[in-house]
Amino acid sequence: MSSFGFSTDLRHELRAVVRLAVPVVVTQMGMMLMGTVDAMMLGRVSEHALAAGALGNVVTFGMMIFGMGMLMALDPLVSQAFGAGDHAAVARHLQRGWVMALVISIPLGLIMWDMKDILIFLGQDPVIIEPTSAYIRSMIPGVPAFLLFVANRQSLQAMSHVNQAMVAMVAANIANVVANYALIFGHWGFPALGVVGSGWATTLCRIALFVTLLALSWPILKPYLTGVRRRVLNWRTYGDLVRLGIPIAFQLSVEIWLFNAVALMIGNLGARELAAHQIALTLAAMAFMVPMGVAGAATTRVGNAIGRRDSDGARLAAKASLGLGAAVMTISASAFAFFPELLARLFTPEEPVIAIAATLLPIAALFQIFDGLQVVGAGVLRGAADTRVPAIFAVIGYWALGLPLAWWLGLHTEMGPRGMWWGLTLGLFSVAILFLVRIRSTFSHRLERFED
Repeated sequence: MSSFGFSTDLRHELRAVVRLAVPVVVTQMGMMLMGTVDAMMLGRVSEHALAAGALGNVVTFGMMIFGMGMLMALDPLVSQAFGAGDHAAVARHLQRGWVMALVISIPLGLIMWDMKDILIFLGQDPVIIEPTSAYIRSMIPGVPAFLLFVANRQSLQAMSHVNQAMVAMVAANIANVVANYALIFGHWGFPALGVVGSGWATTLCRIALFVTLLALSWPILKPYLTGVRRRVLNWRTYGDLVRLGIPIAFQLSVEIWLFNAVALMIGNLGARELAAHQIALTLAAMAFMVPMGVAGAATTRVGNAIGRRDSDGARLAAKASLGLGAAVMTISASAFAFFPELLARLFTPEEPVIAIAATLLPIAALFQIFDGLQVVGAGVLRGAADTRVPAIFAVIGYWALGLPLAWWLGLHTEMGPRGMWWGLTLGLFSVAILFLVRIRSTFSHRLERFED
């Protein structure tokens, strides 16, 4: 046993998790940054353009998250197969992932073709319905490219290749700035398309993202993508991908729509309260990217260990990942607790908004560690191909406990936005505890590979 109670094996595992997690964090931050840049540029066109782009992003991401979740079933399937040295299985899973990405793109594209009636049903401002619908339609060609990027990224990550996606994301962010500048404002001979130009810029960048990642990783992926495996053509063999993917997609959707529901409720309290909520949520989301990267590393390390029939190695990876996820979130928790006004001032000079945001950030500080534990816990369980029970736990924690408390405290007491954030805290706390209990139960036994 070494100093500070860390064994040599645990220190080695922590280093391995960090090496995997850092590029994943950068990639996730890059995905957030693309939307931030879009908003900053559209804000210079008009407030209606900004609102249309923001609404379009919320709606499309809310739909695409389900497809992303489905493809995240590749995490346990590929990581366990790769850990077992079963490269034929890796090829089957990756090729099925490509097929699934293309199939999912079809219904998504059909829904996105004309969103006007849906936007009217949701009670959105009539002024922005037409530009929002046009913006969403312009993003359709980029849907299959983005989902193919996700399939490749998850498979590469499961094989511990994470730098290629990071480089591709950095390049895509640069391209996004250039494409937005040209297509929103009409520079370099391009027409000034406003909000629709931002949609086309996103489409072009998603295509570039897929092509760049494929080019950078082709030496790795070529053996798995060339030569179609016969079992890939049999639809009956997609059952494992669907059975694992649907719960992941459902779990992600449940969490995202919890925060969307709270935002809609806070919107009923006033624009000032909503602005303060958005500031606090943006800061919390940025902090969340770090444990999310750790969660991706956890899935890979746990899955690889299970694939090589090393249950002790899987437990060590789970322990290291959970500890790291909790540790990094103490940093953001401290910042939120001790410097709430300073952080709020980074977003707005409006004193009333700063005052409200400063009351929300200390509450966010309380749930930071639980937020880190729940997302890393989900990654650990995903590495063990345990996806159905975590999805049920997410419904219980977020929608049966967190959302009702947020609704009651926020709209039926004088707490307002603070009450709703206490509801979010209860939801994250509950899910984190349930995931930890599940991990303790699942990892107390011999862990077996999930084979197709």
